Amino acid sequence: MKVTKYMLFALLSVSSVSAYADAITAQKIADKYAATAKAVDPSYVGLSAEEGKTFFNREVIQFKGDVNNPGKAIACASCHTSNPADPGKHIVTGKAIKPLSPVVNSKRFSSVKDVEKKFTKHCNEVVGSDCTPQEKGNYIAYLLTEKTPSKK
Repeated sequence: MKVTKYMLFALLSVSSVSAYADAITAQKIADKYAATAKAVDPSYVGLSAEEGKTFFNREVIQFKGDVNNPGKAIACASCHTSNPADPGKHIVTGKAIKPLSPVVNSKRFSSVKDVEKKFTKHCNEVVGSDCTPQEKGNYIAYLLTEKTPSKK
């Protein structure tokens, strides 16, 4: 019985260290975006999880050719849910999406190259242009605060 307890403790310890390490990587990426934002705008004061949350939930109307025929209002939360610690679902394809929070999903924000590739793709799809370094840094700062999946 004691061996089982120790094995369980060791397994849980390793998994929590892994999640913590990924959160550290995500923080480093956010800090790089903050440094770039500061270089572009010296008045930039630093990362804001609150601004990241506002950006994440901000709905943008995608136009379908002209202003008289607007498309659907979408936000990051449209696919990733209002809680980024929860799994999401693509609003068009219905494809399952793993949680966005790097604290919950150890695969998120582990590669700067992949992060930039996904930001470029998704910012253009949702916002209609590439996101600024400030928006990217704030976005990650917000995701780092979301640690608990919703109870279902």
